Amino acid sequence: TQMVAASTSKSIAAKMSWLFPKIYERYFAKQIYISFGFILFALLALFLFFDILSELGSVNTKYTMPLALLHVLLKTPNRMVEIIPIAGLIGSIYVFAMMASQSEFTIFRVAGLDIKQSLFTLIKISLPIAILTLVISEGLGPYSEKISEQIRMEALGSTFNSQFRSGVWVKDKLHDVDGSGPIKPGVRYVNVGSIDQNEEIRQIRMYEFDPNYRLLSIRSAASGRFNSQGVWELNNVSETRFIEKRSNDPLDAVYTAQTKIIPKLNLESQVTPQILNVLLISPEKMSIVSLGRFILHLQENKQDAQRHTIAFWKKVIYPFIIFVMLALALPFAFMKVRAGSVGLKVFGGIMLGMSFQLFNTLFSSVGLLGTLPPLFTAVFPPLIYLLLALMALKWVSRA
Repeated sequence: TQMVAASTSKSIAAKMSWLFPKIYERYFAKQIYISFGFILFALLALFLFFDILSELGSVNTKYTMPLALLHVLLKTPNRMVEIIPIAGLIGSIYVFAMMASQSEFTIFRVAGLDIKQSLFTLIKISLPIAILTLVISEGLGPYSEKISEQIRMEALGSTFNSQFRSGVWVKDKLHDVDGSGPIKPGVRYVNVGSIDQNEEIRQIRMYEFDPNYRLLSIRSAASGRFNSQGVWELNNVSETRFIEKRSNDPLDAVYTAQTKIIPKLNLESQVTPQILNVLLISPEKMSIVSLGRFILHLQENKQDAQRHTIAFWKKVIYPFIIFVMLALALPFAFMKVRAGSVGLKVFGGIMLGMSFQLFNTLFSSVGLLGTLPPLFTAVFPPLIYLLLALMALKWVSRA
């Protein structure tokens, strides 16, 4: 056992030597990673405890307590992604504050360590955490979230529903009268009431318009399913088609309505179950790939994609926010012991992290209201806090 532990520690040390060739870099990395892991575990346990409390109201004979616990535990990866930046900030502030209180960082500065070298070391320390965040948010997180929701829905017998009482509305391309053939000029608006856990849609309504936005037909179906050929199979379809009669007065058009019942109808559509599922969840909880596909769908249909584009760029930038958090913590290493206790500095770090989260969320709303460029909306908050970190470093280094 001792030989295995020794070989494991040697392999870890060899890997750290490859990424952190200098002794002080390995020392910084070891201290920050240990503190980061401890803080992440503590915050994660706290948030999961509150999640369990919120699920207690839904527990019944079918949705038992073990299923509720499993539902909450499967949400752990997404919770971890949300907490990682704050855990990195608090953990690194604790490490640097302890170094300052024991005069360790003063010794490093006397030995020749400057701000540029410190920031470069923090960049290397943040890279593994950023990669871990990206892997969890794009792979493990969405997968476990899907399983978690399936477990809850099967136990409660519920379905995915949108925030609107009328269901989800989607813009679609228009095809021939029978629902097949090439894409024609015009537009189709699809309304879906709900989606079951097996991706079967219910309470479907469709409104088709010509290029001049004159109503062509109204369809309603009880249920439908997307087959392997990429076609919707609708059941119990009621179709009403409006036909304009020739009239001498163009301002007084006369229409006739023909209604028929179709037991089964195959309908070609650009709307897939993936797109519908995207509409039923918050853009902030989607993966980068899913957001990219849905943004393309919105742009092809000339719809507003501002909110989803902002969420896309925020997801791309989010893993690298950990470096901003570490940079915000670095000025605490330059503070003298009389500037405050370690606990007070950690509390200040918590407040700083909360302020960043609030400002980031607020600025996203400002970007939606002010139609700011999505990339600017996503980059501006972390850039502002990075500049604050650099200004604080410049100030404390002169003290």
